[in-house]
Amino acid sequence: MISSGWSEKIVRSIVSIVDLVVFTLLDFLDFILCFVYRFLDESIEVNPPSCYCQNRGKQGVSVIGDGEDELSETLYGRKNIFRDCGLHRLGKRADDSAKSGSLRANRWSDCNCESCVSWQQNGDKNLHVFVMEPSQAINENCKGILAENVIFLHGFLSSSSIWTETVFTSLSESVKRNYKLFAVDLLGFGRSPKPQDCLYTLKDHMEMIEKSVIESSQLNSFHLVAHSMGCIIALGLAAKYAKSVKSVILVAPPYFISTKEEASLNALHRLAERRIWPLLHFGSSLMSWYEHLGRTVCFIICRNHRIWECMLKLLTWRRELPFTIIDFTRHTHHSAWHTMHNVICGGAKLMDEYLETLRKSGVSLAVIQGDKDQVVPLECSNNIKQKYPLAAVKIINGSDHSTVILGREKDFTRDLEELWCYFCRNSLRRRR
Repeated sequence: MISSGWSEKIVRSIVSIVDLVVFTLLDFLDFILCFVYRFLDESIEVNPPSCYCQNRGKQGVSVIGDGEDELSETLYGRKNIFRDCGLHRLGKRADDSAKSGSLRANRWSDCNCESCVSWQQNGDKNLHVFVMEPSQAINENCKGILAENVIFLHGFLSSSSIWTETVFTSLSESVKRNYKLFAVDLLGFGRSPKPQDCLYTLKDHMEMIEKSVIESSQLNSFHLVAHSMGCIIALGLAAKYAKSVKSVILVAPPYFISTKEEASLNALHRLAERRIWPLLHFGSSLMSWYEHLGRTVCFIICRNHRIWECMLKLLTWRRELPFTIIDFTRHTHHSAWHTMHNVICGGAKLMDEYLETLRKSGVSLAVIQGDKDQVVPLECSNNIKQKYPLAAVKIINGSDHSTVILGREKDFTRDLEELWCYFCRNSLRRRR
């Protein structure tokens, strides 16, 4: 009989071989699609977009930008055996220079329905922000303290709906009276602008929030609540406005202990490991490692989202679909691809600096995460506690990356309110 130890080794070996075969095939498909999209883009587009198949690191071309405005090396450092052999140089290649900030129209492979391009028609260059005003007509509560401002930032492939449909409908009367809430659709997602010639760097996201919320509403102080990818942007804002931020609550924050030089690639490997099981990891790896396969998936799903939504309504006999399904298609491949790499991966190298700034400034910090989270490892919360010893960490039993909020809206909202109250009491004690 084969011992259990040998059986596990055999199973792991088989899985590794299958992973190798599958991802070798995906490497080849992505390599072929590079030429297909290059031909189609140059045939259809006036100014065809470029891709990242040429590894700049190996070609000696420097990474654009610096710090928050830097392009992540993961855009060029993704392994592909066919690209690494130099076969990507075959044929004419479009100029890969990019200009940030233009509001050029969507690509032919993106959806151009009314809801997806409304920001272009309205000429709106600000983010879509849902604002919930205090229920009292005056701006001061009974104690004479100005109403508290809270900015909510969503995660990847989501929108402000994750807050407006959960937390905003579960608030206590006290918070409704005394808090002004801002739920933001991040740049490239939801109903916010999705500029084609934007590189969606961390700086781009932060500047748009500053312009659309902090400056436009003249906020002198505020709290931050963020989920998943939004946690990186929230920490960047908090570090920049350390004297104005009262507290930061991070929900499932992606934070890995690593050297600054290895942080970006380490984040890519940890969050989108190249393996076929479980399916959630396979989907993450497919969309994160393969630019052209990811674009194909977006072409099939996002460009035709109205058809899929109609079919789902017929199959489920529902007049309205859950906001999570709607949000899943409200982006372009360009916005999602660059945000994934430049914010989630590129921002990883700045997390230590942000946390150190907040620690020195004494900003109140809390972390909430589900113990069944399969997207962001549970160790990330422990890593933040290690880096920021005064951070309050709450682990929710039986919850994953999404259900830490969804399905427990009232409990989650109560957690937020208790943390705000706790932070306010500590702030008053420090003033005394």
